[in-house]
Amino acid sequence: MSTLVETVFPARLGHGFRWLVGSSWVTNLGDGMMIAAGPLLVASQTRNPVLVSSAMLALTAPWLVFGLLAGALADRLDRRLVIMAANAVRGTVLAGLVVVIMTGHVNIGLVLAAMVALATAETFVDATSGTLTPMLVDKADLGIANSRLMFGMITGNQLIGPAVGALLFSVGMVWPFAVTVACIVVGITLVSRIGTAPGAVRGEVDTHIRKDIAEGVRWLMGSPPVRTLAFIIVVFNVTWAAPWAVLVLWALERVGIDEAGFGLLTTASALGGLLATFAYGWLERKVPLATLMRTVLLAEVLFHLAMALTTSPWAAYPLMFFFGAYAFVWGTLSMAVRQRAVPKELQGRVGSVYMICVMAGMLVGSFLGGVIAHYWGLTAPWWFAFVGAGVTLALVWRSLGHIAHADADAVPVA
Repeated sequence: MSTLVETVFPARLGHGFRWLVGSSWVTNLGDGMMIAAGPLLVASQTRNPVLVSSAMLALTAPWLVFGLLAGALADRLDRRLVIMAANAVRGTVLAGLVVVIMTGHVNIGLVLAAMVALATAETFVDATSGTLTPMLVDKADLGIANSRLMFGMITGNQLIGPAVGALLFSVGMVWPFAVTVACIVVGITLVSRIGTAPGAVRGEVDTHIRKDIAEGVRWLMGSPPVRTLAFIIVVFNVTWAAPWAVLVLWALERVGIDEAGFGLLTTASALGGLLATFAYGWLERKVPLATLMRTVLLAEVLFHLAMALTTSPWAAYPLMFFFGAYAFVWGTLSMAVRQRAVPKELQGRVGSVYMICVMAGMLVGSFLGGVIAHYWGLTAPWWFAFVGAGVTLALVWRSLGHIAHADADAVPVA
């Protein structure tokens, strides 16, 4: 058993990182249950398409509203305490929802309000949790550390959690929400064991929070590699989200996959991500980072082309497996590159800008995908993604060499 633990969590990563991974894995399991149970609860209260679609807006809008504030607070306050407090809010909201469901007073208005509250609290959790890893792990080990965290996200959020959440919901509407509360409590307990120094990473702070936010944005804009990486993330999320917004229609009408088979597309993607989990450490050791970044982004371009040409389920499933594998590598690598380059006292603010880039790109891409599919057909968003991602990659190809080693030219804090 000790050999297995050492292989998965090398001792050099430290005991604090193991507590962080444990917390991340168990809370991701709860989040995965909510991915299935949340929409099922909404559908149990209404079949109005506008209200159903409002649930997605309720989950994404808080990042755009509170993301910068959350990042600034992560750099001003004790990061462990921020995570614990925000998760405590999530647990309290879910516990209240459990009571409402048990007493039979649940309605769509309360459900949507709970989703907004949960997503707001999760914004502060997500903006802060990513800042702990660079505090616990050496720069050279950030890639392998993030791969372990991503493993928990894939298994909990995509593979195990949704299936468990749907199963528990079928047993009783209240159960997935009650079990998620328990997961959050365990997660808070594990985070409390992390041995970071108490207090804010910046020490005494005498500036207004608006100035803190501006400092983070200014630092990012003053770092060409990190700024270019943010540009890549925005554009590639727009091009990715466009076909993803109509993926279900593409699968049902273009490829001929039924409803049950559609769920397996996500499973295939998650399995690809698991494969990449075990391969990531070897890839980072053997392949130059710039080459790895170029290869993964080129894989994204070719993936869009292949999906545009695909008409068979037998091709769609392997392609989704391929997507899951390279997407995991990109997510892990890009996060490690950014964390190595950004000063620890700016991790929250710069990280929150990146998450806003992700969310904004997804919202814009989803809108464009629907419009493009409406006027030019279900395959058109894939062609849009192929061309957009391809042109972007051509523009940044040379810059990726600098981005991969952005920490060598890191901009000092003013």
